[in-house]
Amino acid sequence: MRLLVFFLAGDAWRPDFDAVRFTAVSTLRLAADAAPDWRRRLTTALALAAIASLVVALARPHVTVRVAVQQASIMLVTDHSGSMAATDVAPTRLVAAERAANTFIDQLPSSVRVGAVAFSGAPDGVQGPSTDHTAARQIIDGQVANGATATGDALALAISLLHQGTKPPPSAIVLLSDGDANAGQNPVTVAREAHSDKIPIYTVALGTPGATLPNPDPFAPSTDVSPDPELLAQISQVSGGRAFTAQDAGHLSTIYKTLGSQLGSRARQHEVTASFAIAALVLLLGAAVTSVRWAGRLP
Repeated sequence: MRLLVFFLAGDAWRPDFDAVRFTAVSTLRLAADAAPDWRRRLTTALALAAIASLVVALARPHVTVRVAVQQASIMLVTDHSGSMAATDVAPTRLVAAERAANTFIDQLPSSVRVGAVAFSGAPDGVQGPSTDHTAARQIIDGQVANGATATGDALALAISLLHQGTKPPPSAIVLLSDGDANAGQNPVTVAREAHSDKIPIYTVALGTPGATLPNPDPFAPSTDVSPDPELLAQISQVSGGRAFTAQDAGHLSTIYKTLGSQLGSRARQHEVTASFAIAALVLLLGAAVTSVRWAGRLP
């Protein structure tokens, strides 16, 4: 009887070993401390970005940058015929043209040779290409509006000045006028010669359609001084340049500033393979560091 009681008592107090199924406490602790999901994603993203940079680097990418030209000659050819006294472009067409031409020169590197031809019925103000930009400014600022418009003669003179020297540098002409060429040789014929000599002519037609000037005869009607953009566009097209039109001083200044920047610099292809390769290396290092620090292993 006593043996039966002891057996039952011992069976009642036997510990329930099935209550503890996992005894690897260290493993549970590591699982609880595992890296958050965003950390793993960051490591993967860095690795993928590194691969993408390497792929781009293998393609040997290039970017276009503009650098200042070291040698170039530019002739400014400016019309100061009687119609340039019109006030449709404030304060007058001629004053607006002078200010824009000086803005153009401001955009050029000091190494660019600049010349000027001022003309009305004939070229009457001439300065050959020179790195002394002050000389060209003096021709531009000394104009007075009067006379006819001999555009062809002025262009021919500018071309001959650009031909000076045994090996002329890259050259261009910027022509500003407001009226029809009514004196001298045909400017389109001269533009063809410029094209043969690889001298593009950039033209700017200044003024507004229907603009007039008072007639010296008080009993006569006003004189129409509308610009002739069609002729100037033909000159630029034949020579390989570009044509612009300006109906106010602000637009004219913007055109000349843009031309000064473009003609005073040239596009150059610059290889950026090394930049992408370095970026790929930095991204790979970042992926490795984050993986080791947060996950204890490399990705």
